[in-house]
Amino acid sequence: MSKTLVGAGLRPAQPSSEGRHERLRRKVLRFPGYDYSQPGSYFVTICTNDRRCLLGRVVEGAMQLNDLGTAVEMCCRALAQHYPHVGLDAFVVMPNHVHGIINLMDGASIDERGRTRQGLPEVVRAFKAFSSRQINSLREKQASIWQRSYYEHIIREEESLNQIREYIETNPLRWHLDHENPEIAHADPGAGLRPAPTKDDPDLLPFLR
Repeated sequence: MSKTLVGAGLRPAQPSSEGRHERLRRKVLRFPGYDYSQPGSYFVTICTNDRRCLLGRVVEGAMQLNDLGTAVEMCCRALAQHYPHVGLDAFVVMPNHVHGIINLMDGASIDERGRTRQGLPEVVRAFKAFSSRQINSLREKQASIWQRSYYEHIIREEESLNQIREYIETNPLRWHLDHENPEIAHADPGAGLRPAPTKDDPDLLPFLR
């Protein structure tokens, strides 16, 4: 594919017109009562719709991005350029998901352009909207690219931050064991979506301090 990327650039996306029950279901995935606009570091995982491997493939433990994956990588890097209070730490684009650490830094509630400071949900929504436009433009078709919600973990300690960085950087090496790998899911009917550390992940338990 050689088509030039097009789009109006990253901007806060408008919430979709989903039903009330769907909105309530999605809210459960966030930490109740937590202010996701405050400064902090967040480990975020965003999965493609139906876990389709759209973004490339892993070959001998190394991720090889296709044109769609390259577009997603560019959108990741563009976050810090568009949002002055957003810093992008370690991240990786995998065949059907993206892992990344997003840092929300101190700053005024309104920037020099008069834009309101965006919290983590708005930043993620804008990324998904912009990257979807790029992918659909390259594919010359309109389709749902990402799952409706995303997974996040609030990083509270330096040790946890370093462990998550290592987890992200070495993610391609573990693709053959990754629960997001469709081949693994097909081999194990009980395997579910586990893109972020949980108490059921012994290897990732140190993250949850």
